[in-house]
Amino acid sequence: MESRIEAAQDVDAVVETEATVATDAETAEIAAADVAQDYKEVKASEVPQTVQDAVAKDFSGATISKAYVNAQGDYKIELATADAKKATVYANAKGEWIKNELKKQ
Repeated sequence: MESRIEAAQDVDAVVETEATVATDAETAEIAAADVAQDYKEVKASEVPQTVQDAVAKDFSGATISKAYVNAQGDYKIELATADAKKATVYANAKGEWIKNELKKQ
């Protein structure tokens, strides 16, 4: 009898853990969606020259394939690199990197 009770408790613990993991994943997905909604797509030609210059300087041969801006004036830039790789980098209007997936080349 005791082993059945212990087995039932183990199942309850597993179910509770799986529910927590699912909730954490949903929360992360919602947070990612909120971040994506903060940015509005703009034409690559509308990206400030300082940001364009930083891309040219730090990512040799890369081109801006898509660009987005948020209310704070920060830019999310999708790059196509010379070696056919894609990456997303973030910069402020001054051309200073906030975050980037690529190391400087």
